[in-house]
Amino acid sequence: MTIIPKTIHKFDPQTPGSEPERPVILAMSSHVARGSVGNRAVVFALETLGHQVWSVPTVTLPWHPGHGPATRIVPDDTSFEAFCEDIAAAPHSSEIAAVITGYFGSERQIEIASRLITRLRDKRPSLAYCLDPVLGDGGRLYRPRETLHAMRDRLLPLADIATPNRYELEFLTELSLTDNNHLVDAARTLGPETVVVTSAFGMLKGSIANLLVTSEATHLAEHRLIPGAPNGGGDLTAALLLARLLEGLRPEKALQLATASVFDMMARTTKRGADEMTLVADAEVFRQPLAMVQTRRLERPRKR
Repeated sequence: MTIIPKTIHKFDPQTPGSEPERPVILAMSSHVARGSVGNRAVVFALETLGHQVWSVPTVTLPWHPGHGPATRIVPDDTSFEAFCEDIAAAPHSSEIAAVITGYFGSERQIEIASRLITRLRDKRPSLAYCLDPVLGDGGRLYRPRETLHAMRDRLLPLADIATPNRYELEFLTELSLTDNNHLVDAARTLGPETVVVTSAFGMLKGSIANLLVTSEATHLAEHRLIPGAPNGGGDLTAALLLARLLEGLRPEKALQLATASVFDMMARTTKRGADEMTLVADAEVFRQPLAMVQTRRLERPRKR
């Protein structure tokens, strides 16, 4: 059974020996002048894999705030709405086959994004939507609760795929999640047919995992924890997972490749001593990761 039957399918046959035409993707998230987080990571990865990308910035910063104070330029809601209205009304917008969203600069942007996705899906009913709910980490919510509620109420019902980290899953479900069985149960209450929980619990000492949850099965892709890894791993995971699903890969294979690519990128970046992912220098990891990632199918937990 295809996990997302109305959206994720293999490319149409091409001329023998030619490269398949990749679907056009709209990416809506933050933009930084220096660094490799938000749309800087998402767009680069998708374009490296051959996709055309329509990039919509929700906020612009000089760098990730983790590097120090950073001025935020957030488009006013009226301008942002007009920008998205232009995209929805454009004759070429029917080319867009998938949407991925990440960080939002204001609560109102979420409502505007939901309307844009709905209008794009009216033009192209098979449009796939991947929601990366960038809300918090490490048990800390760094967006207002109004943003969380808007994302839960307006975007989750539209999403085919969601990629929360385990803390974001707690915030969205208002549950305390202390093991992978809890993550599975919570993920199945979200709504999207395919959920990948990043920063899930590894089964080996000193490891971390991504947990794929569907109505049929759960799979865990696990790798060693990399101390001092740069920001942007969640953005990259969501983008690569979407790209691999759009290629027609089974979800567990898409999970394995996306996880391996991100792990490979993080390992190479830290080895180089860089404070941002070395996207350009190590772009080959998106096409063919060399890192070994253990993927296993988990037993479906019993109802409690």
